[in-house]
Amino acid sequence: MSGELVLLDFWPSPFGMRVRIALAEKGIKYEYKDENLRVKSAQLLEMNPTHRKIPVLIHHGKPIVESLIIVQYIDEVWNDDNLLLPTDPYQKAQARFWADFADKKIYEHGKRLWMTKGEEHEKTKKDFIDCLKVLEGELGNKTYFGGDQMGFLDVALIPYYTWFYTYEKCGNLNVEEECPKLMSWVKKCMEKESVSKSLPDPVKVYEELKQWYPIA
Repeated sequence: MSGELVLLDFWPSPFGMRVRIALAEKGIKYEYKDENLRVKSAQLLEMNPTHRKIPVLIHHGKPIVESLIIVQYIDEVWNDDNLLLPTDPYQKAQARFWADFADKKIYEHGKRLWMTKGEEHEKTKKDFIDCLKVLEGELGNKTYFGGDQMGFLDVALIPYYTWFYTYEKCGNLNVEEECPKLMSWVKKCMEKESVSKSLPDPVKVYEELKQWYPIA
């Protein structure tokens, strides 16, 4: 297996986490390489010369980049009984849409929580909470976004939980108070070993992010 499947990653990255979860869900063995993003490795620069970002999944020497694309690739290549994406084309499109929504809204609004002040910060805080409430509405009364079992959208979203502590500290907010159903979903996901063993301690993530960004 050595060299057959390699993941270039950075441990606090929610984008890398979703790849780790997908691989764990499928029971796939791989070699993990944690990157120093301040001094990027020659392998990372070679395998992702366009964006020079993690994660990168290297399968038989060929790179696959962008986390959502990687998760879809994993699901297609290791096409077993434990499918992440729905088979119905419409449901598949919806799962992709909401995963894209999360990346455009949660990540961007969340990052701005520690980069803005005053009125702009308050607006960002509202936008961030509104985004979570939209996702909570999409979850509805389902156990997982994927229905009765964890699917593509769950894998895409749950890594953001490790950043919730940072968002709460910087935004002076409480996600569980604002979105109790969403946090119930988080707790359900965390019961799965593929998730709990793939996600780092949120406090450690916060301490790491303070070294990268001007976080209060």
